[in-house]
Amino acid sequence: MRDVAIVAFAQTRHTDHDTGLTEPELILPVINEVKERTGLKRFGFTCSGSCDYLAGAPFSFVSALDALGAWPPISESHVEMDGAWALYEAWVRLQHGDIDSALVYGFGKSSLGDLNKIMTFQLDPYYLAPLGLDQLSYAALQANAVGADRKELDEIVRRSRTDGRSNPYALDLPDPDGAEFAVQPLLKTDVPPITDGAAAIVLATGDLAARLCPHPAYIRGIAHRIEPHYLGMRDLARSVSAADAARAAGIGKGPVEVAELHAQFPHEELILREALELRGDTVINPSGGPLAANPVMATGLIRIGEAARRIHDGTAVRTVAHAAGGPCLQHNLVTVLEA
Repeated sequence: MRDVAIVAFAQTRHTDHDTGLTEPELILPVINEVKERTGLKRFGFTCSGSCDYLAGAPFSFVSALDALGAWPPISESHVEMDGAWALYEAWVRLQHGDIDSALVYGFGKSSLGDLNKIMTFQLDPYYLAPLGLDQLSYAALQANAVGADRKELDEIVRRSRTDGRSNPYALDLPDPDGAEFAVQPLLKTDVPPITDGAAAIVLATGDLAARLCPHPAYIRGIAHRIEPHYLGMRDLARSVSAADAARAAGIGKGPVEVAELHAQFPHEELILREALELRGDTVINPSGGPLAANPVMATGLIRIGEAARRIHDGTAVRTVAHAAGGPCLQHNLVTVLEA
């Protein structure tokens, strides 16, 4: 296996409303930032993650290529998923051995429509959608299955929002005191905020990584696993796929100082802590996580970038990033990063 490292990460200052920027205008600043940090103008491979349902147009990722300046022609791919899976594809492409750099980005504008309806039709347009199940209904069913103490959930939300206020890229959200129910047992403050944003990461191999970044964050393990879509075929209080991905990525081979988890609801953090077998001294989501900013289709990629940033700035030597897709943590990707 070739050594692949994250050498640059950039994200937008996320907003909870439409600022009028198109997707290319949203992406361009983060692309320019990672280019400036690395000094690279072109990359061996480019891969993006986005959702046509959010943009309300087919093949919306094609217009986003305007932010790259894709002439002369580039080698490019796209996943209709969170940008974390675009990073996985780029990592696999780098293993082929004929290129040594890759650009990965993800973006989404959730403010333009009803996110619950959008995600319902995007995830299942045929079988469960007629029942009226939306993202919050799924999450509420899982929260009931977990049966966590309300004080423990509030503490997760409070910690996430406090950390988010110290993160210049996240939203400034109040503490959860006195919140009303969204869908029982979930309070409105248990629900991730509507967020518009984008992020970009540059991957590099071997000697190039060491030249581009003083402290590269090397990908020492990466894996993803998926479970059945239908909730009745799963134990909602556990995440078998997250646990399998964590074992395949090699989380247990050493201590984890920081874990960035794609936990959109507080009960999901409890499930993921157990599935990833994280110790009590592991710092969880110091960026604030998705409860402080949730730009759909970039949130998982940001978890990887935030975990890498701790290695770039020298505050950690081994971190873990997690990304999720589908209802109730159906699909999970785990990345282990080391200095």
